[in-house]
Amino acid sequence: MTPQLLLFAEPLVAGGLIRLIQDHGDDLVVVTNPSELVGAPQLVIWRPAAATSAADLSRESLLLRERWRPAPLLLLLAAGHGIAASSLLQLGVHGLLEAPGSDELLEAIRTLRAGGRVLQLQAPTLPGDAANPASSNQAAGGAGSGWATGLGQRLLLDGLEQIDAASALCLRLLDPPPQAPLQRWILEGRVRELACARQLLLLIWGPVSLAWGLPEQQTPPPTSTTNPGRGTSLTLQQRNAAGIWQAVRLRLETAIGPGLDNRSGQLLAIEGLSPQRCRDLLLALLDQLESLRCQLADEPGAANTLLQRWLELQPQLREQALRSMASPYVQLPRLGTLEPVATALVQTSDLAASDPELPDAQAMLATLVLAQPLLVEGQLVAADELQALLHLERLVANWLMRTAELLAAEVLSCCGAWPELRRYLLRPELLSTRNLERLRNQLNAQQRWSEWFERPIAIYESRRQLLCVEAGRIATLHLVEPRDGELRRLGPLQQLVTLALESRDAVAPQLRQLIQGLGNLVVVLLTQVVGRAIGLIGRGILQGMGRRPSSP
Repeated sequence: MTPQLLLFAEPLVAGGLIRLIQDHGDDLVVVTNPSELVGAPQLVIWRPAAATSAADLSRESLLLRERWRPAPLLLLLAAGHGIAASSLLQLGVHGLLEAPGSDELLEAIRTLRAGGRVLQLQAPTLPGDAANPASSNQAAGGAGSGWATGLGQRLLLDGLEQIDAASALCLRLLDPPPQAPLQRWILEGRVRELACARQLLLLIWGPVSLAWGLPEQQTPPPTSTTNPGRGTSLTLQQRNAAGIWQAVRLRLETAIGPGLDNRSGQLLAIEGLSPQRCRDLLLALLDQLESLRCQLADEPGAANTLLQRWLELQPQLREQALRSMASPYVQLPRLGTLEPVATALVQTSDLAASDPELPDAQAMLATLVLAQPLLVEGQLVAADELQALLHLERLVANWLMRTAELLAAEVLSCCGAWPELRRYLLRPELLSTRNLERLRNQLNAQQRWSEWFERPIAIYESRRQLLCVEAGRIATLHLVEPRDGELRRLGPLQQLVTLALESRDAVAPQLRQLIQGLGNLVVVLLTQVVGRAIGLIGRGILQGMGRRPSSP
């Protein structure tokens, strides 16, 4: 029987799609009326009208998927539809294309017929897109300008708007980077300075504005942790664990290939490596992750020992990544003799170090190795769903960047005691001992500040910061997840920080009531006591002057 494709679209659009598919779609027969079907269709394509709302889109896509199951559903959207990417990812369709070209549409049809999945979203046009993917309103705890009326909220929003405008200007000047190194360093330093000012402003006013409460009869706009970045293109050829990993790896390799700019708002150790060595390290970690994934998948009883084996094999994975990055055959002079670079790096590095901000790897491993469902924003989503794939990519990218950070810090430490190694592994500006030591001191100070203050606050607020790779840049994303176990394991100093936050949250409502009560008392004194006294004095003066005061 000839394969059939069921098409739902407006007549004018349907005519163009039919001609395109029949001219290039091999043996497909396009049907626009379900009554003309002979059996079940192999694929369903829906091109909704331009004015379709997000609620109607969700409802209709669910009905189409249920009605024509198991045929995959391909959703085509026109440019400028106005629906948020987070809402689109929750539709659960097999294919989603935004303003596709003819070749992209035909390739998506072939992929879906072969059992894969396709996602292609255009780059969002957001004003003032800064380094942090979260917008100013989201970072302010949802304090939008339409309902924030308090002094603290106004100061917070005004400050965030000014900082984001300045950050956007610096980022535009850095794209492409200036040829003069000094100008580029000044702009990058300004971006980090603005990011620190933004964090300080949120620390001072953000939680305070939430503790004071929101104005009545107003609700903040909904926030979401899903941000597909500057345009999203994802193709899943196979819906098993191997196909899921290949799709995630291809997207990460594509993002890493041209080089990464730091837009995370914090200083990173991998910035000290030369661009080529940084790229080699990240790609080597991806290669080692693939080897480890295959090894775990082949082991008997992998489901019960995934996390344990993962932790046991981390030192070996890091060692192999270091050797691949440094090349096992390169030798450099050291104290008058030639010494293998890779061997020296492995011997002087602490390969068992851990990053406390790395989340539990069990969920990521279960999806990569066993294709188990993934918990995304409180919902258990199948591993081959587009929303789960993007969330899995963020988890893998976070592991990739944080592991590379640990290894890069060890490389910087080794270069401090081996001057000849700097020219081979580091940026040219770090050949100077002063510049290298200054970078290491800044990284150590940043780590101490994060460990003593920023991390306890994030744990107490149940936030976790992920380092993401998107569109040739390193960005940050905050996820909200329970961290009660980590909160109980904090040291005494970190416990004091959380206690100070809890005390401020507890005292803020009473302080607000006290200030309001004092304000009401002052109003009563000024109007009822002082005002009437002044009126009586005025009457007495007029009567003393022989005038008769007029009646009120």
